[in-house]
Amino acid sequence: MRLVTAPRTLGYVERRTGYRDGPTNRGAERRLPTSLIELHFKKGRLMPVPNSMQDYLRMFAGELGERILQSFPALQNANDPVSPRLATLLRKPFPAQTVAAMGVAKKWETDRSAAVIAECGTGKTLISLAALHVHSDGRPFIAIVMAPGHITLKWCKEALETIPRLRVFLIDGLRDRVRDTSTPSGVNEVKLRRGQIVREGLHTTLTDLRLRKNHKSARARWQQEICSGPALFVVGRDKGKLSHFWRHAYQVARSGRYQGSVVNPETGMRVETGERWLIASDFRKARLSEVVGGAGAKEEGTDLKSRRPIYSPLWQADGKRIRRVAPLDFIGRFMPGWFDYAICDEAHQLANDTAQGNGLGTLAACADHTVVLTGTLLGGYASDVYNLLYRLEGGKMAAHGYEWGEPGLRSFAETYGVLERVTTIEPADNSCSKSRVTKQIKRRPGASPLLFSEFLMSLAAFVSLEDISAELPTFTEQVIGVPMDVPLKAAYQALEEQIKSAIKEHHMNHSVISVGLNALLLYPDHAWDIGDLYGYDYDPETQRRERFLIAQPEDLDQGFVYAKERRLVEIVKAELQMGRRCCHVYAVYTRKRDVTRRLETILRREGIRVAVLTSDVPPEKREAWFAQRVREGIQVTISHPKIIETGIDLLNHSSLIFFESGYSLHTLRQASRRSWRIGQRQPVRVFYLHYEETMQSSCLRLMGRKLLVSLAMEGKFSREGLQSLDEEDDMLTAMARELVTENGVGESAAAVWRQIQAENSSILHSATVPPEPTPVVEDAPFTASLVAPPAAVEACLQAPKFGTRPPSLHPPMRRKEASPADVQFRLF
Repeated sequence: MRLVTAPRTLGYVERRTGYRDGPTNRGAERRLPTSLIELHFKKGRLMPVPNSMQDYLRMFAGELGERILQSFPALQNANDPVSPRLATLLRKPFPAQTVAAMGVAKKWETDRSAAVIAECGTGKTLISLAALHVHSDGRPFIAIVMAPGHITLKWCKEALETIPRLRVFLIDGLRDRVRDTSTPSGVNEVKLRRGQIVREGLHTTLTDLRLRKNHKSARARWQQEICSGPALFVVGRDKGKLSHFWRHAYQVARSGRYQGSVVNPETGMRVETGERWLIASDFRKARLSEVVGGAGAKEEGTDLKSRRPIYSPLWQADGKRIRRVAPLDFIGRFMPGWFDYAICDEAHQLANDTAQGNGLGTLAACADHTVVLTGTLLGGYASDVYNLLYRLEGGKMAAHGYEWGEPGLRSFAETYGVLERVTTIEPADNSCSKSRVTKQIKRRPGASPLLFSEFLMSLAAFVSLEDISAELPTFTEQVIGVPMDVPLKAAYQALEEQIKSAIKEHHMNHSVISVGLNALLLYPDHAWDIGDLYGYDYDPETQRRERFLIAQPEDLDQGFVYAKERRLVEIVKAELQMGRRCCHVYAVYTRKRDVTRRLETILRREGIRVAVLTSDVPPEKREAWFAQRVREGIQVTISHPKIIETGIDLLNHSSLIFFESGYSLHTLRQASRRSWRIGQRQPVRVFYLHYEETMQSSCLRLMGRKLLVSLAMEGKFSREGLQSLDEEDDMLTAMARELVTENGVGESAAAVWRQIQAENSSILHSATVPPEPTPVVEDAPFTASLVAPPAAVEACLQAPKFGTRPPSLHPPMRRKEASPADVQFRLF
């Protein structure tokens, strides 16, 4: 418990974790060290006394691994025979991919759902397609893939290049369009022509496929008349969830006590949101709703009891616009049992209660077997997987006592996550009044190991890059700090002082934090035409949001080439002179204050051929856009990291330069791995540029800390990562705290990222450091363990459980020595 003080306010914070231990577990914990100690004495070893949990784990690594393997036997061992159908694939999977595919196929023999959690570049697509091919055992099957819209064509291409005699169909819409004939619609067969996907062959619609006509069923008609072999349907998430258009449904009272205020048409009362009421400016692009009644609601001027809570949406279907039905909803209603398999790619983007997330639940319900693919297990919170688990294994979640919705999510977070309860006590104004007590519950980063053992171990197969690291080139990251020019430094410091004063004056005002910190990130790269910065605060007297001035940035010379831009030109020229074919530059500020077009102009002045990718290019055409630019001889491409975050392979761009990083850790991790993947032949170099002593440096340093936490959540533990679990979960809040308190001053962002580089190097060290001069058996199994020398850990991981990372089949390589501070350990 820690105290939080503020003017006229006293509060305390109590942190609750869901790391439960029943009497049986506590007894097992007491007995386990005794049995291990006895085993060591039986083996005649002198056992030193462990001084910490890390020493204990290193000391008994082998015995703990043996106990884990006894408790959780593997579905597919590295030495188990594999299906002969894998040899019939057009592409041969790596040993680690083979183990994962066989594990998924065996999982389907007893359950309907499975998951493949693999890092970027490990071949999740090939693993899922190989699992389909093995499990079908030569029988014709129908599968459906739901993937982000920009990688649907990539899915079609890889499927045609993997499974023999497979026919692939792209779902472009529910049925044929009448007005617009230029846009593809309906269901179209695609084929591979000269390395490109073209719509050629059968053209039909979902409304026609559901008809059985003169056959026993629609499925029988498909197999007898249309396609007698395996078939794969691919639908983009953005098109699969498209439903009817909607519009806001609220009213403005013209008379009465709420005159001029926004009211709910169903109750005739204002809509409360915390300490204020909804106003018309709150209704923009978001769909708002209200829960009427319930235990916490009180009727004004009455003594009635609380009534049953009723969901009251403040939006409705727009009957004046085109009427349409989401293809996934149509499949769920009218085509149940039509598909044998369902594959969902990038499932971590479907963790929330959204239309796309509900589309996953629809596919899981109407298909016989489902597999989800993702490169991110958790976003740091146990609640991130709640909706995903409920959609895949609803029966198991219900058996554990969790219900769908907010109450079940809260209970799940209390059991397997970390919650923080903040109680604020405001002293009484006078002797006749009572002190005001408010309570707030916040979620904090952290997840119980029980979440892995009870749910994820039996559901998911894990594959990491170290499992196939021998097939990849080297990967290096470099953080480059650039001193600001004198005029820019003076203008930035003046802006920083204004924003710092506004944050102190308007404490906990999110508009000040958002506007001010984004301006500090942008200003060093775009120090002109920003304009005055304004924030908004709710005024209880006028009951409206009032605008106030935050800062007035100074406009600098737009024609001057600043220090970071000059350093970018130097890096690009040096990379091209080394024989690199292309470089890719990331910038996060586009459109209104476009930085990408300025970088394009600067690089072209230096004689470099440049092209900029914008969001105007449709997602499904972005991979073809890159291929066309390479054929044209473009040397540098520029884009926002978000638009190529997933699904695009930049194999020709072995140098990635982050001119701006933003503050989204997930986007940064995904974008930095676009080149380092299977098929890359050249060493991959990633550069992170930032101005020294600015918010850019603070943001990059904080993201480095968060990345260490993410590595810990994935089993790559480090002391710094475990200690960072207590940090704020919001990047903007963390940066604002550093700005006001000046914490972290003097700490280099490059130092933090050098630590991350050291963590990655220790992971891949066994694949790059030659072994000691001892006899090595060529066919000996290799274990990608983070601990180097304990051989017991290698023995424990050689037989992977389903739900663990499978080993690769390469000679064992060991580090010569490792200090206790650098040794890491992975149980799963």
